Amino acid sequence: EITHPRMGQRLELECLTGKEDSGAFWVRQDKSGTLHFIVFISSMSRATFEGNEKTSTRFEATKDSRFYRLVVKSFTSQDEGNYFCLMNSNQVLYFSPGQPAFFPGQHHLHPTLLSFAKMPSTSSPGGPFLISIPAETSKEKELNFICETFIWIPLAGACLLLLLALVVTIILCQRTRRRRCRCRR
Repeated sequence: EITHPRMGQRLELECLTGKEDSGAFWVRQDKSGTLHFIVFISSMSRATFEGNEKTSTRFEATKDSRFYRLVVKSFTSQDEGNYFCLMNSNQVLYFSPGQPAFFPGQHHLHPTLLSFAKMPSTSSPGGPFLISIPAETSKEKELNFICETFIWIPLAGACLLLLLALVVTIILCQRTRRRRCRCRR
């Protein structure tokens, strides 16, 4: 579904994440196919716009529960393009389907430019983008358990050894201190 905003109109976009996340990015793909970073919204609702700015004169960004919202305050020709919501989960970058926003009668992106990435998510017309993250398979869960075991058991053993070394050091220091105190001067 193509959105045809008017000059100066407010454009609101939503992105719904499928489960716990670490934040979402909003980017725009212009007519030439170039991607432009707009904002990163953290899971704690903190927005960081282009140039590491906390606010923007052109955009608003908010998070409400699992919804990440982007608002173009006053749509102009420089805002035309396809808007994407991106999310990083387990070192995999997920793209929402692109939401085209062009003035009526304007040229859109060439179709081959839109196929640059496979979009593993779904969208309902008129509703928010939905980024769905596939659940772990039983094989992935088993491998994660094995990896965690190889990490946590040696780490716990190393912590136990350090604790023992600390206890022995404290005991030896206390014995040495007692001997010094008993000496006559």
